[in-house]
Amino acid sequence: MKCQKCGANNANTHVKTIINGEFKEYDLCSECARKMGYTNVFADMENEFSGFLGSFFTNVLPARTQATRCEFCGSTYPEIAKTGQVGCAHCYELFADQLYPSIRRIHGNTAHCGKNSGKASKEAEKPEELTKEETVNQLRQQLDSAVKEQNFELAAELRDKIKEMEG
Repeated sequence: MKCQKCGANNANTHVKTIINGEFKEYDLCSECARKMGYTNVFADMENEFSGFLGSFFTNVLPARTQATRCEFCGSTYPEIAKTGQVGCAHCYELFADQLYPSIRRIHGNTAHCGKNSGKASKEAEKPEELTKEETVNQLRQQLDSAVKEQNFELAAELRDKIKEMEG
């Protein structure tokens, strides 16, 4: 593929930009990329990890000359490590061997458990049991509303349940 700027050299740099909501992609040769201000981000990658999340990924950067790109969003692992943001759901599969150790170190787990997972599971295990008196009171409230709605068949069933529980 030829450089889209000069048209003479082979393109070896892929640039994506979003300016004012307009998405553009360019394939440039190294000379045109350098002239436009795009440098090799991967050359000094270890010096660029000053951000909080980036510091978690520094020990697991692969030594690659050409980074693998996600075919859906175009993200590379060094870009993910630098920003701390995964490009798309497919990146988790593609970069699993590099991402999961860091995710485990940051979150303590690689499976999403939810915000209140411990609390929710305990509540689900212990259903609230009503006493006999509370159940009868609920049935009486249902009986009153069934009578108001003139649903006499339901009212008769509820009346029988109440008599059964009281007797």
